[in-house]
Amino acid sequence: MSAARKNKTKSHNPHKAECIAIKHEGFHVWRCAPDTTRADTMQKLMPKRVEKTFQGSIGLNSRSLKVPAPQKESRRQSQNIYHSQLVEDIKSENFSKQFGRYTIHLTRSLGFCYGVDRAVALAYEACQKYPKKNIYLTTEIIHNPTVNQNFKDMGIRFLSGPHQSAEINDLTKDDVVIVPAFGTTIRDLNVLHNIGCTLIDTICGSVMVVWKRIEKYARNGFTSVIHGKRDHEEIQATVSQMTQHKNAHYLIIKDLNEAMTVCNYILRKKNKKMFIKKFKSCTSADFDPDKHLEKIGLANQTTMLSKESLEIGELFKVCFKEKYGPKTYKNYLMTFDTICQATQERQDSIVALKQKKPACIIVIGGYNSSNTTQLHKIASSCTQSYHINLVDCIINNKKIRHKPYNKKEEIMTSNWLPDGPVSIGITAGASTPNKVIGDVIERIISFR
Repeated sequence: MSAARKNKTKSHNPHKAECIAIKHEGFHVWRCAPDTTRADTMQKLMPKRVEKTFQGSIGLNSRSLKVPAPQKESRRQSQNIYHSQLVEDIKSENFSKQFGRYTIHLTRSLGFCYGVDRAVALAYEACQKYPKKNIYLTTEIIHNPTVNQNFKDMGIRFLSGPHQSAEINDLTKDDVVIVPAFGTTIRDLNVLHNIGCTLIDTICGSVMVVWKRIEKYARNGFTSVIHGKRDHEEIQATVSQMTQHKNAHYLIIKDLNEAMTVCNYILRKKNKKMFIKKFKSCTSADFDPDKHLEKIGLANQTTMLSKESLEIGELFKVCFKEKYGPKTYKNYLMTFDTICQATQERQDSIVALKQKKPACIIVIGGYNSSNTTQLHKIASSCTQSYHINLVDCIINNKKIRHKPYNKKEEIMTSNWLPDGPVSIGITAGASTPNKVIGDVIERIISFR
């Protein structure tokens, strides 16, 4: 992308946000100009919702939801718990600082994003506001083991996921339920609404953008083709939005290879049985590729690899131009980039870190965190990288426990730190607290 930015030209954007056209591998794609954040663009496209009630934001009457701005005290409490003075000191030194033989380079964008910070602060506020009530999370509030364990220690119970300790049918109208940053399914929301629980909505605004987009596709008779991970909570919540629209359909694709499979079928319509079998668990009920791939709208999980989402978008443009012609293909294909700004910034900052030529990059974040996994993928293309989820993964200066990209289990690697002066890059996913980042750095620099 850095090379592509050399080919910037001012262009007109139909959404009237200040944007530029960037040449990306032969194509022109929209990106916000450097002085315009994607949040600014989204404010022009979406009703305001973050700090105020948003009617129908998660498919129910919003009177049953509490959508406040986190109070200063709860935000301060969250920041104090997850603050790291060491991280702040390194940032103040232009994100690089030497400690004996170690030079630590932080990426310029890492750790909690605004949406995560807000979700965590609202959860703390719920505990303060309802000290005598049972408080539940529908699932992990974010994908970080430290944060979720902290809430578990505070007495919050989980209705699903690895920390599950209660069932949704156990709830009463006197209970408080926190809906996490990824959202939750319409089915579960209906159950909670019927029980009469107090719901605390911490859903990320970027996730809301995806929901509005696929709702538009459904209203216009387009099938949503979503670049994402089938089992991720955000995707489950997103596709459940389709149930509110009669005859709405979706298809989830995990990567560029699956996008190619779909495009080949659109153009040739061969091996229907094999296609249905391959995508059986990734489609809406009664999905018929012969009918439901005639008109499609593209979207993506907010935390996917941005470069791959762009390539998928361009692949479908080529496919539909071939099928319908360059003048009419837009009548059958709708596209919209729904990668969130924080995800984009963190991915770009790893590419920039490559210029520091670190001997290795430590990627810190939950193993089930999609945005952290994408950071690890990028880091692995730059140099030796290690994805860890806790400071305890760093055993000593000889051994490190980590999860390789695209593997399910951790492994132990020996001799991970070279002798003599060494440069180490550090980055972290949007759900990783600064406190965890600081603890990792302290562990590394303690090895003299």
